[in-house]
This record gives sequence, C-alpha cells and structure tokens, in this order.
Amino acid sequence: MCDTLCAIRPAGTLFAKNSDRPSTEAQLIEALPPRSGGGTLRAEYAEMPDAGAYALSGSRPDWLWGLEHGVNEHRVAIGNEKTWTTLDPAKEPEALIGMDLVRLGLERGATADEALDVMTSLLAEHGQGGVCDRTTGESYFSSFIIADPKAAWVLETSGRSWVAAPVSETAAISNRLTLRTEWTRSSPDVAAGTDWDSFRHPDAPTAHADVRLAASRACLAATPLADLTPARLAAHLRDHGEGPWGAPDEPDAASSALPGEYRPDGAGVSVCMHIRGFQNTTASIIADLPADPGAPLRAWVAPGNPCVSVFVPVFPPDAVPAALADP
Repeated sequence: MCDTLCAIRPAGTLFAKNSDRPSTEAQLIEALPPRSGGGTLRAEYAEMPDAGAYALSGSRPDWLWGLEHGVNEHRVAIGNEKTWTTLDPAKEPEALIGMDLVRLGLERGATADEALDVMTSLLAEHGQGGVCDRTTGESYFSSFIIADPKAAWVLETSGRSWVAAPVSETAAISNRLTLRTEWTRSSPDVAAGTDWDSFRHPDAPTAHADVRLAASRACLAATPLADLTPARLAAHLRDHGEGPWGAPDEPDAASSALPGEYRPDGAGVSVCMHIRGFQNTTASIIADLPADPGAPLRAWVAPGNPCVSVFVPVFPPDAVPAALADP
C-alpha cells in the first residue's frame, strides 16, 4: 500500500509519498553519490550495463536494491505504488521491480521526461517480475509519479505494457490503476484510444485504495495551488481519516484514534496506515522542487509512521547547504 501526490505550482513542484510496507520491515534512508558508468549494474534481480548515476537521496526497504521514493541532484522526484492488473506478476520471470525503476529513473533522469524515457525503455528491455514483499512473497507491478520543477507524469504499468499521462496541475495515485483514455504515451502494444482501465483485474481489491485516493484528491482540490506548502502535505500524510484532513494549524487532525482493523469496504484504512496484520506507513517523503535554479532543493523524510515521527531534511551528496554542512 502507498499514496503519492504532486502539485505543479508557478514556484515549482511539490511531491509527497507515504510508503506502506510490512510493519516489521526497516527502511534505510540513504544519500547515494554520483557514479561513473561502465561495467555491469545489478538491480534486485536484473543485470544491465551501468550507465552511471546522478547523486540522489531516498528510502529503501533494507533488503532491496531499489527505492520506494527519492529525489536526485537535478530535482527529479519519483515514487511508486503497487497495482493489480489482468496479468499475473507471480507468473513473470525475475526481472525489474517497481523499486528498481524508481532508483534507475533517479539515477539516469535529469528531468521528468528523461526519467520517464529511462524507465519505459528499461521496461521494454527487461520487463517486470520478482518478489517485492519478502514477508508475503508477493510480486506486483507498479504505477509511478515522476516529477521535476516544471512537469510531472503519471506512469502505470502491467508487465512490459504501460501508459503515461502528463500532469496539468495536480495528481494523486494509490494502489489501483487511475488512467483511462487520457494517456498520451504508451508501449507499442497498447492501441490508440485504449481504455487503460481494461487492464485492471476485475477482482482487484480497490476499495481501500479508493478511500485513500479520494482523500489525497480532496486535499489537492480543497487547497489553492498557491497555498499548498510542505507543511500542508505533511498534515495530509499524517491523516487518519477522521475529521478534516487538516492544515498545520489544526493539531487534532492527526491525533484521532488509530484504526484497528482492515475491512473490505475501506473502513479503517487511512492515508497514514496503522493496520494490524496488514501494513503500516513505514517511511514518508516530501520534496519541494523549485523552478528557480538558484533556489535550494528541499526534501524531508519521516522514518516510521509520520504521525509520530518528524520530517528531517535530506540532501543528495554535495548538495547540502554550507550552513548545514558545517560540523
């Protein structure tokens, strides 16, 4: 489970994600330096020529090579979501997984357009497959938001098949396919005019994703773009689904009783997840990607449940402001 959203404002783009994973799985917050190309690169299961890497920072499950979310030195931010489609991922051979694609997009993309090209080219070459959840042994495909200071894309996949739609102002995704016919780019096997929702598995359990997706869309719709701030997104990522989604000056918006169980109708499911026997929010990110090249990149990560954690600033290597770099 996860929730990702973005908003493109005149001053730049805001990006945020809650990563919902098994509650016993640790996530590592890493700052990865740039890397020269050459030799062979091994992702979680797939090998490929190493094309080098931009500096980046991000969060990853401790056993995976790839990232749940992150931001690179060129102000590109990416996060992914588990989705269900008519293609069974458990029957696919080991290849790339969604978290690999997040990291590879950040390593090789200096803009959202470049990252999209990188990720879809690698999908065409390697496909998707392999265990993504060590606790359950589950395999799955992914959707993504790919953002930079001036543009963003929603990318949704099913094996090697994919469609992508540009973001006009705001976008939110959760654990379900969201695109229909509004996509503008696709893999060669997706015919023009195809309703991408036809790739959604008819028995896919989307009720819980629908609840959280509606909350994220309401947050974006209820706030003028000029008033969207990192603090407002932090309040949303801490939302427990009771009462208003909250602004920073509404302290009780993130202190309601925790839902105790998951129910098929979506009750008990919220953007900030605490579901016994299911999944918890185990890491979060907020990134402010300024359009002014002279303004600093700002990103914050919260380890663990964001409602009881703090968002701490992170920077790609060599991008730490001098005032913060001094010991």
